[in-house]
Amino acid sequence: MKSFAEIAAEIARESGAVISEFARRRIGFELKGAHDLVTEADRASEQLIVERLHQQFPTHAIVAEEGGGNDGSSEYCWYVDPLDGTTNFAHGFPVYNVSLGLERSGEIVAGVIYDPTRDEMFQAELGSGAFLNGEPIHVTPTARIDDSLSATGFPSRKRHQNINVHFYYQLAMMSHGVRRAGAAALDLAYVACGRLDFFWEFALKPWDVAAGSLLVREAGGRCTDMLGAPLNLRGAHILADNTALHGDVLELFGEIFAGRQRVPLPQ
Repeated sequence: MKSFAEIAAEIARESGAVISEFARRRIGFELKGAHDLVTEADRASEQLIVERLHQQFPTHAIVAEEGGGNDGSSEYCWYVDPLDGTTNFAHGFPVYNVSLGLERSGEIVAGVIYDPTRDEMFQAELGSGAFLNGEPIHVTPTARIDDSLSATGFPSRKRHQNINVHFYYQLAMMSHGVRRAGAAALDLAYVACGRLDFFWEFALKPWDVAAGSLLVREAGGRCTDMLGAPLNLRGAHILADNTALHGDVLELFGEIFAGRQRVPLPQ
């Protein structure tokens, strides 16, 4: 029998093909809020994924970003982001993905993140390691914030009021840089495969982090909240890192939460 992750990878790849066809046709987008976008590709991808999951696992619950799942009482629950990076997709910026994470009795046990623009399949099962296109991946050994490259994101609404600007500024000035590509699941996958040393963000949803948090852990990294508490998929924030940086990043974050700055703001 195929594993959960293998089946999810097949579904994600099929969904990625649907998204790629929409990208080729340059289908437009709609607003679902002041700044939030939704495209036909989101809906088509989610419909395909939900149908395939129902066929393979008819008793499993499904929580999907666009509301197409069924939040049942099964011990198994799939968290589905049919198109993570919708704004990028809508503008033709090639940083977006499909993400599926499986939770069993409160623990993430399988996850896949598929980037159709690069044909990259990130895949993990609990206790079995993390892989990119079938090859094992691992987090970086970077041990100093000064030597790190990290990533974060900002909300669609009221970005100018978001506390994360203080964290962004400190890390941007102290390290090799901070990337803000607009697709949280891929940021987590990039921590897992060593392209980034750590990632943090506020106010993400379970479907944004379920698969990626497992990838990071199975690749040797750590996932907590930004204060060091165990990660809650519905929590206020997330920190995913290579383990070596975990203590130093938490110390820095603690200072910023307390209103202290290592690098003063320009006058």
